[in-house]
Order: sequence, then C-alpha cells, then structure tokens
Amino acid sequence: MPLVTFLPHEKFCPEGLTVEVATGTNILELAHDHHIEMESACGGVKACTTCHCIVRQGFDSLDEADELEEDMLDKAWGLEAQSRLGCQVVVGNEDLVIEIPKYSLNHAAEAPH
Repeated sequence: MPLVTFLPHEKFCPEGLTVEVATGTNILELAHDHHIEMESACGGVKACTTCHCIVRQGFDSLDEADELEEDMLDKAWGLEAQSRLGCQVVVGNEDLVIEIPKYSLNHAAEAPH
C-alpha cells in the first residue's frame, strides 16, 4: 500500500503526517480523517480552490486534472506546476508527498470536520 506524507503546515498539521493508505483514497478525505483540517468550502466538488495542494512527490502517478479542475486552479493562491485540488487527488500505486500552501482564497472558513 502506498504512503501519503503531509508536510508540516503551521496551522493544519504542525508535525506533518505519514500514513499508509489504500489505492483510490481521496487526499481531502484522508486529511479530514486524520484531523488535518484542510479547507474545503465547496465540499469537494471542484467549485473552489480552498483544498489546493502541491504534490511534491508522486505527481506523475496521478490521473490528469480535467478542464474544470484546471480552470479552478488558475484562481488558486501560490499555483505551481504540481498544484492540484485535494478533492481530486486520488492515490494510485505510488507514494505521495503533499504540501498544503500557507494561504488559501477562502472567504468563509467552514467548521472542522
């Protein structure tokens, strides 16, 4: 089973986290399952950029982003070539290293999950 590592983030996971996960696991749900309160203002339906993350390792193992995700990412703070929406990152057979950017463009933070 692949490993997913969340790099340390001052607000959401100061110590970072590495977990073994099943193939097909969604990164946003995985974060919430492990009390990493990664933002998700739209509930994970590609309608915002609050779950923007950067895939530091394993990016090429992911399915390609579709046009709607690409359009949403164009609005994300700190966009990089390996940026994805966490709600659309599904773990394949390779390990992933995920960085949650320092800022998001969330105008109304939701309650913890």
